[in-house]
Amino acid sequence: MTAAPEFVAPELAVTGLTVRFAGLTALDDVDFTVTPGSMHALIGPNGAGKSTCFNVLSGVYRATSGSVRLGGTELTGLPPHRIAALGVARTFQNIALSPRLSTADNLMLGRHRLTRAGFVACGLRLPAARREERRHRARVAEIAEFVGVAEHLGHPVGLLPYGVQKRVELARALCLEPRVLLLDEPVAGMNAPERRAMAAVLRQVRASLGISILLVEHDMDMVARLADEVTVLDFGRRVATGTPASVQRDPRVVRAYLGTGKSAASTEEAAEQATEEEHA
Repeated sequence: MTAAPEFVAPELAVTGLTVRFAGLTALDDVDFTVTPGSMHALIGPNGAGKSTCFNVLSGVYRATSGSVRLGGTELTGLPPHRIAALGVARTFQNIALSPRLSTADNLMLGRHRLTRAGFVACGLRLPAARREERRHRARVAEIAEFVGVAEHLGHPVGLLPYGVQKRVELARALCLEPRVLLLDEPVAGMNAPERRAMAAVLRQVRASLGISILLVEHDMDMVARLADEVTVLDFGRRVATGTPASVQRDPRVVRAYLGTGKSAASTEEAAEQATEEEHA
């Protein structure tokens, strides 16, 4: 599958991001940058602020202060539909699909921002609207094939296995033709084969489409294998940023995320093992 025409992956820069809820600070002066075409992981223990950060980036929450910029465009304060129109797509930790609709119709929902035909033209099934729908359905079929869910296009999503539903949600996000993809725990709840299948798809997305990916994930093995750079949050603050191997060696990360029972040496060994397996 090829990227959308005139595709450019811009830099996503988060600067001084702070979010407070009724006196509770969920994010405190957080900085990180997702470089164009890279996969950047956002990790940390439960309650560290990862979901809050995603909700700000996608427009669900408003920042108390700070800046989120996509290339030269300020995203802070924009509503979700405006952010999506700028090319930011996301998936959710809990599957957010329409279970009674077919896979194809769920994926067509991701084409909404790209649809030019008006309500009347679509309702009356005018020739221009039908031609546009055929183009969108052809692209949906291409993306479904790329993600590995083409055989399920005619099936109601609610009847599909959990791991397949997670890939359908990824496919729907790709149907938006994003420049930046926000993935909220894409392998949560999956078994080992499903995790491997999803990891393979994510590698293909990065290699073939050049999309910048920001990933929230608790599976450290997957992070070590896939991410170019990692930012670690703890109690709403950034405690480390760097490559997976360097972050796993950081004592602050060992204390905050990996647990005091795991030594820096053992985490380094795990990172090296993951790197060796990746290149095997």
